Amino acid sequence: MESLATSMIGRHSECSRLSAFMTAAGGRALVLRGETGVGKSALLDHAAAMAAREGYEVVRAAGVEAESALPYAGLHQFLYPMLRDIDRLDEGSRAVLDAVFGQRQGEPASVMSVGIAVLDLLGLAASKRPVMLLLDDGQWLDDFSAEVCGFMGRRLAGTSVKLVVVLRVDVPSRLDTAAFAEVPVVELPEEAAALLLDRHHPGLDARIRRLVLDQARGNPLALLELAAHAGNDHGGRMASEPFDSHSVRLPRRLQQVYGTRIGALSDVVRTELLRGALDCVEAGQGAGPVRGVRYQMRDADEAAACGLLDVDPVSGDFTFRHPLVPSTVVQMATPNQRRAAHTVLAGVHWENIERRATHLAAATIDPDEKVAAALEAAAESATRHGGAVTAVAWLTRAAELSENHQDRSRRLGDAAFIAGHAARLDQAQTLLRSDVTPSTSESPASVMAAAYAALHEDGDVLSSQRQVTIALDNLRNDEMGKPAEVLTRLVNLLLAINQYAGDGVSWERTHRLLDSMGDLVPERSRIYGDAWSDVIRHGADVPERVERALAGLPDVEPWDVTRLAVAAYHVDTLSRYRPYLQRTVGREVETGAVASGMTMLHLIMLDQMAVGEWDEAERTGQRALELTTHHGYTLFAHHSRAYLALLAAMRGRVDRAQALRAVVDAWARPRGVGFLTQIADAAATAGALSQGDYEAAYQHAIAITPPGTFQPYAHQAPRTILDLVEAAMHTGRCEQARRHALAAHDAGLPDLSPRLALITYGALAMTADNDKEAAEMYARAETHPAGAHFPFELARIQLAHGIRLRHTRGPKAARQPLAGAAESFGRLGATTWAQRAQAELRASGVSPHNASPNLPSLTWQERRIADLAASGLTNKEIGERLRLSPRTVSSHLYRVFPKLSVSTRAALRDALGKTPTDHHQVAGTPAPGHQALRAGGV
Repeated sequence: MESLATSMIGRHSECSRLSAFMTAAGGRALVLRGETGVGKSALLDHAAAMAAREGYEVVRAAGVEAESALPYAGLHQFLYPMLRDIDRLDEGSRAVLDAVFGQRQGEPASVMSVGIAVLDLLGLAASKRPVMLLLDDGQWLDDFSAEVCGFMGRRLAGTSVKLVVVLRVDVPSRLDTAAFAEVPVVELPEEAAALLLDRHHPGLDARIRRLVLDQARGNPLALLELAAHAGNDHGGRMASEPFDSHSVRLPRRLQQVYGTRIGALSDVVRTELLRGALDCVEAGQGAGPVRGVRYQMRDADEAAACGLLDVDPVSGDFTFRHPLVPSTVVQMATPNQRRAAHTVLAGVHWENIERRATHLAAATIDPDEKVAAALEAAAESATRHGGAVTAVAWLTRAAELSENHQDRSRRLGDAAFIAGHAARLDQAQTLLRSDVTPSTSESPASVMAAAYAALHEDGDVLSSQRQVTIALDNLRNDEMGKPAEVLTRLVNLLLAINQYAGDGVSWERTHRLLDSMGDLVPERSRIYGDAWSDVIRHGADVPERVERALAGLPDVEPWDVTRLAVAAYHVDTLSRYRPYLQRTVGREVETGAVASGMTMLHLIMLDQMAVGEWDEAERTGQRALELTTHHGYTLFAHHSRAYLALLAAMRGRVDRAQALRAVVDAWARPRGVGFLTQIADAAATAGALSQGDYEAAYQHAIAITPPGTFQPYAHQAPRTILDLVEAAMHTGRCEQARRHALAAHDAGLPDLSPRLALITYGALAMTADNDKEAAEMYARAETHPAGAHFPFELARIQLAHGIRLRHTRGPKAARQPLAGAAESFGRLGATTWAQRAQAELRASGVSPHNASPNLPSLTWQERRIADLAASGLTNKEIGERLRLSPRTVSSHLYRVFPKLSVSTRAALRDALGKTPTDHHQVAGTPAPGHQALRAGGV
């Protein structure tokens, strides 16, 4: 019974009605009515199984359309198994049935006479054991049989005979007026449909699975048939082709569901339906709104009358009754009919670049430069809206329709470039191989695709760097010239390779190359080169340049958005752009530039780490690791592990950090991927610091950069200032620590980014020779507006300040910064750091558990908002600082007040342990107050 149980998924209500029907006393009749393929026959099987278990004699019959004109053909199916008892009937009833079945000559009997004879025969059969009559496809029963069944079914009370009839909703039948009880059989709900699909087709490709669920709309036959054929049909389809309702040919069984009715329509109505189908007019009332205007079918009442169309009650427009209707309409049309419809639709959508291009591409056979250009423009638009997969298909089609080889080659190169960013490296190579050029030399696009794959699949920075550099030299010196876009892409790829290599010699060579190219290198590429290489030497005005470049975000390609956001990370202004990344990453991962989506996840994780959202950062990092591993982007997978290792080290989860770091280091170091080995060293440094192993921390830190200098083109060198200084101070290397802090100040790090300003002042304070300088530097660090955005660094500075104050000014003076540090570490989940701060608090005479009893109940976001509100900022000002709406700020404060048992902002200051002039005030230093907070900000 396993197959039967499977077919009954989502049919609890219908099965309950059948069960009640079976157990009710006496005879009766029931109709199961529904669409074709909705599962009526499966329910009939279920009824047969129940009847057999209850000891019924089960007699089955089925209406056959080909026999619907033969009198009593259906009734003969029902009665044939019971003719063994015909001799027991009285002479009159036997004569009637003999006449019906051609056994004797005579006048045709009336419906009543035949009905009474049938009842007599059923009574004889039921005298031995109860009888269950099951009639499938009752709509095809001949008229005479239907009349008799109706007569008989209304008179079963008092007998041991039950009758179940299956009827279709879209075909009229004589049984429609029989007045039997009915059970409507409707489509399966979404959850049940998904379960049925997964039971029969486990492991179905996610895109095909979604298409099948959308198209079947809960129809079990469509679910199972479409899944089988869609999977087979997609096997030969290029990965970039749009996979929609017309991508899979309907199997014959599904075409028959609506094909007969469509074929009977007039040519004019079928043309209207074809235009509507090709323009994706929605199907059914539950389809929801479809983006953009769609073709309005007119004068199609004929199709509505036969159940193919519905009328929207609001707009009055025709809509398809079921998604299978438009699919069948399209597949029944000839190629010429489809092209003619697409031509009309291209005119309807002349203002919509993407929809017009879709129809033009389908309507055109021969090369046509205007159509190719329209497709190219549509591909550019789609890319910016997260449709990179669609863009590849359009560019490929544009190449096919190009009138000359140069344009064809360029468009294939563009398609390959986007395919690479869409994590379809094999397809990118296939597209380039299809570009048969007159030249025997490798094209720049081919070099780019090969280098891109070598970098991301195997971390091969050396050969990919060499390939791209040679291609750039050739391209620059090529007298024939090449499109500027190709050169720009090669430049950007070289910059990305150099960033991962982290090699000073390569960077210097690349800077010389770019300088020699002059205006051929666009401004964005200059920004990437300056930010990614060495922010100390090249990043002075990067924040302003990034801000200008990202001023019109919706018009920036996704890969340029991520590159600019990487530049923002290097100068610590990433928080400004994170909301946009969070809004767009999902669409890029699903249908867009997947590789850019991977980088977006890395950037989101980095900002979550920076602002103290460490649980969220862990989840983002794991998502990035799963995505990069799934797509075979080995470089990005190790990149994800490196960040997860760094986060684990900061949290004191040293075993996890060491395990992840070991995997990254073993892969990256032999390949010369310096970017990742530096992060691995930074994770090792952070892990050693969290354990209090300062000697190990110092050795790992100087592997990134020696004390007193900042290794050129080592991106972690400025980011690990505090690490090196703290490790040096705790191991007695005070001179090296001081030299490193002064080097940071002399290199102008406070002017490069807010975070670098914060940690430079903290390093100067930690290494100060006298209390006055220490107090001044600690005040500058602790009151810096960036402190709220970099809580881990601020807490470390507070901890160092508290330790110094306890030794120089006594326990009482140390309590405030130590309490702030302990609270921040605890909220972040930096376990070992929190324990250290709590130990210092105890040494200062305060129990950490009694310092702020209500504060641990606040989330990190709530505490940030509470701090700013206590300092005097309005909800609007807080929202501007944290990039939240005033309503969101208000919602957070609404939860904060009862948690702290306060009702006013003045009470909030007291609950947070602040004074109106801010708790960060240091003796001899003016407090920032809320005016300073308003003036600053990231």
